[in-house]
Amino acid sequence: MSKVEQNVNQVLEIQQLSARYGEVDALQDVSLQVHPGEILALIGPNGAGKSTLIRVISGILSSSKGSVFWGGQDITTFSPAQRARRVAVVPQARQLGGAFSVRQTVLLGRTAHLDLLGRAGKEDLELVDWAMEQTQVAHLADRRLAEISGGEQQRVLLARALAQDTPVLLLDEPTSHLDLGFQVSLLRLVRSLVREQNLAVMMAMHDLNQVSGTADRVALLVDGQLQAVGAPDQVLTPEYILSAYRTEVEVLDHPRTGVPFIVPRTEA
Repeated sequence: MSKVEQNVNQVLEIQQLSARYGEVDALQDVSLQVHPGEILALIGPNGAGKSTLIRVISGILSSSKGSVFWGGQDITTFSPAQRARRVAVVPQARQLGGAFSVRQTVLLGRTAHLDLLGRAGKEDLELVDWAMEQTQVAHLADRRLAEISGGEQQRVLLARALAQDTPVLLLDEPTSHLDLGFQVSLLRLVRSLVREQNLAVMMAMHDLNQVSGTADRVALLVDGQLQAVGAPDQVLTPEYILSAYRTEVEVLDHPRTGVPFIVPRTEA
């Protein structure tokens, strides 16, 4: 259904990116790449800079230094509409209000693609229907946002981003508010979209075992600085986890998949 162009040269590249909240350094010289066809998971303790990095890339927050390139173009120089055609964001749902219906909210993802009069065409409406089906919210299409649960709202925000139909997808703790079944289905959906549409996905996550089973690469942020980046088994180590989270863990090989499986040490 999606019309995203599959171009292997469309790399998302963050170069020496820094950002501040007032006098506080929230990001300091972060450099990363996210390639088409991969999921990069951002991990780190609360306040590490994960959400800040996503906000800067999406244009919600201005950087104090550095650049963000996509396909060799500096997207920090793009207009909001130009950036919205390339980067879609799934923010954390925080009990959204308002009178918009679910369908109207998902249709907002098409804003940058509408004609000069702001009218939705056949392709726009088809993408909205497809996105709602993919995220299992089609049955809620006529319900108002304020009338549905936080987990349902999270899936609506993902549907809105899918309707945006971009080569880059940024997700900020997308499994928050979701029960276990929807967490699994959402992560499977993201994985399948990455494979089928060659998307470049950056996803801030807290559950390290979900990271291990979902991400192709992992970037560890602590106090706004990049501490490590690599395959899950290179970053999800007892040493890095202890340094970042101040928690001792055992890292085992999952008996079925072989990926790292993190078990916190709870004994006194």
